[in-house]
Amino acid sequence: MSTRTLERKSGADKAERQDAIRRVIRSRAVGTQEELARLLVAEGIRVTQATLSRDLAQLRAVRQPRSAGGASYALDPAEGDREVPNEMGELVLSISDNDLLSVVRTLTGAAPAVARTIDVARLPEILGTIAGDDTIFVTPVRGVSARKLTSALRALLKPLGRAAAERT
Repeated sequence: MSTRTLERKSGADKAERQDAIRRVIRSRAVGTQEELARLLVAEGIRVTQATLSRDLAQLRAVRQPRSAGGASYALDPAEGDREVPNEMGELVLSISDNDLLSVVRTLTGAAPAVARTIDVARLPEILGTIAGDDTIFVTPVRGVSARKLTSALRALLKPLGRAAAERT
């Protein structure tokens, strides 16, 4: 077998493996690389921890807090997964605004993950975000009102629970 054939086969294996990783992460909450490796074995794909770690980095998968506690892997929306995970809305407690900016309140520790989701979405209304532990300040671009920005954020994040009451 020539070197070229081996390279092609290796590339195909990598693409298939990364497709399987995407499929598994999108279909369920996966908290650890070990758990992901077991789920891949169930699909007939054996992978070392080092390879899995490289694949997750290449796919820009990140661990995000879950509303039920713990964390799970999620794909970066820029990697072709443009939908905001359903769990993201569960992390958002409220979205409000004043004359200058919008404020997103989250469960403790969730603000960085939610802010990353907002940043990656690249909404045209947003100039930038600043995240603390449970609060995110979102600044609109020039000419966009904070109220319009808040509406865009609610559409993106689809907050649940207490936030639903604030929409009225």
